[in-house]
Amino acid sequence: MSYVYKITIVAAVGGLLFGYDTAVVAGAIGFIQQRFDLSPAMMGWIASCALVGCITGAMFAGYLSDRFGRKKILILSAILFAVSSVGTAMPHELSWFVVFRILGGLGIGIASMISPMYITECAPAAIRGRLVSINQFGIVTGILLIYFVNAGIAGLYDEAWNIHTGWRWMFGSGIIPSVVFFILLMFVPESPRWLIQAGKAKEAEEILTKINGAAKAKTELAEIEAAIHTETGTFAELFKPGLRTALIIGIILSIVSQVTGINAIMYYAPEIFKSTGDGSGSALLQTILVGVVNLLFTIVAIKYVDRAGRKGLLMAGSAGMAICLAIIGMAFHMDAVKGYLVLVAILAYIACFALSLGPLTFVVIAEIFPNRVRGRAMSICLFFLWASVYFVSQFFPMLLKSIGSAYTFWIFMGTSIVAFLFVWKLVPETKGKSLEEIEKSWHKTGTV
Repeated sequence: MSYVYKITIVAAVGGLLFGYDTAVVAGAIGFIQQRFDLSPAMMGWIASCALVGCITGAMFAGYLSDRFGRKKILILSAILFAVSSVGTAMPHELSWFVVFRILGGLGIGIASMISPMYITECAPAAIRGRLVSINQFGIVTGILLIYFVNAGIAGLYDEAWNIHTGWRWMFGSGIIPSVVFFILLMFVPESPRWLIQAGKAKEAEEILTKINGAAKAKTELAEIEAAIHTETGTFAELFKPGLRTALIIGIILSIVSQVTGINAIMYYAPEIFKSTGDGSGSALLQTILVGVVNLLFTIVAIKYVDRAGRKGLLMAGSAGMAICLAIIGMAFHMDAVKGYLVLVAILAYIACFALSLGPLTFVVIAEIFPNRVRGRAMSICLFFLWASVYFVSQFFPMLLKSIGSAYTFWIFMGTSIVAFLFVWKLVPETKGKSLEEIEKSWHKTGTV
């Protein structure tokens, strides 16, 4: 069992880079805005331009991973992260900054899809939810880490230095985890399910034996081979009855996980806290609190996801998020943003997200699709996820300016209510089922 945890942790470093590279902009965006005198629309573009790469990376990662293997494409993402980290630290023109951020976005889009898929295809059914949630632990660790790095860099010198140079150091710091990820990937195996699909059953059996033991490995090998023989591996298969339902669930879950406002808070947290009257230094420290709460409650999700199940946690989290967003909106509406009310409500919102939509969206979409089409199906879902992130990140500053903070957060409250209703009515419970059992259930009944 220790073997599967080791390869899970390595794959989760891809999640760490995902979190690190997406959240670095939170500490830098205010300084970039002052350096280049950005309008709200341009501020949204600079914060969200990497998401263009994320969308593209997610679109093609499935096809590439189905053709070349999960491990090779993860290595590609590590290279893209490294190139982006160096490139964004160097240019003096925004156009080149945008180019390198989009390259980094390609790496994020790839890692956001391949890391949870790789873990899913290696994990025993009994602890699959926990192991895939470790990828989310990697994401929130990356977010928290870059919050500390951003605050440390911002505290080195004065505001003028941060506006001219400090933000470059923030982006450039990503080279270190990128190189670590690249090196660690040299020591993990390929996904056993992909190996079987590629006709390398002997190699797959060796890996399954290390994960499950010899007796269980032979049984699982036979189940995987039988499942693969019933699949065509084409996009058309996803639109057949049963799997069509799975695809719709995956797409909608991907969208609602993001339009509930999480990335607006993660990307713009320091700016939100500044709007309550705090200076940039205090706002960055409060942002670290956001990262700490995100990390702690992700650990809670990891502990309980295979015990409480996916559906219950998703419903509880989305309901809690709606309540917190209602409070945040009311605080801004009544001009009661001084003190700790907004901070506490935001932290509670983060806790609810970390318990539910944060880790469990990736758990569900990684386990509901058949082996041969899992890469392409997840690409479709992650395309919609990153398109939703882009939409929220691009328009959040403009919403704040046009309709105000209160109504902006109430919009997110409404989408959280939609998320609750969607999970309640449509998302199946998959805890404790093997990937092959989940697949058979779709084929037989159209539901799990």
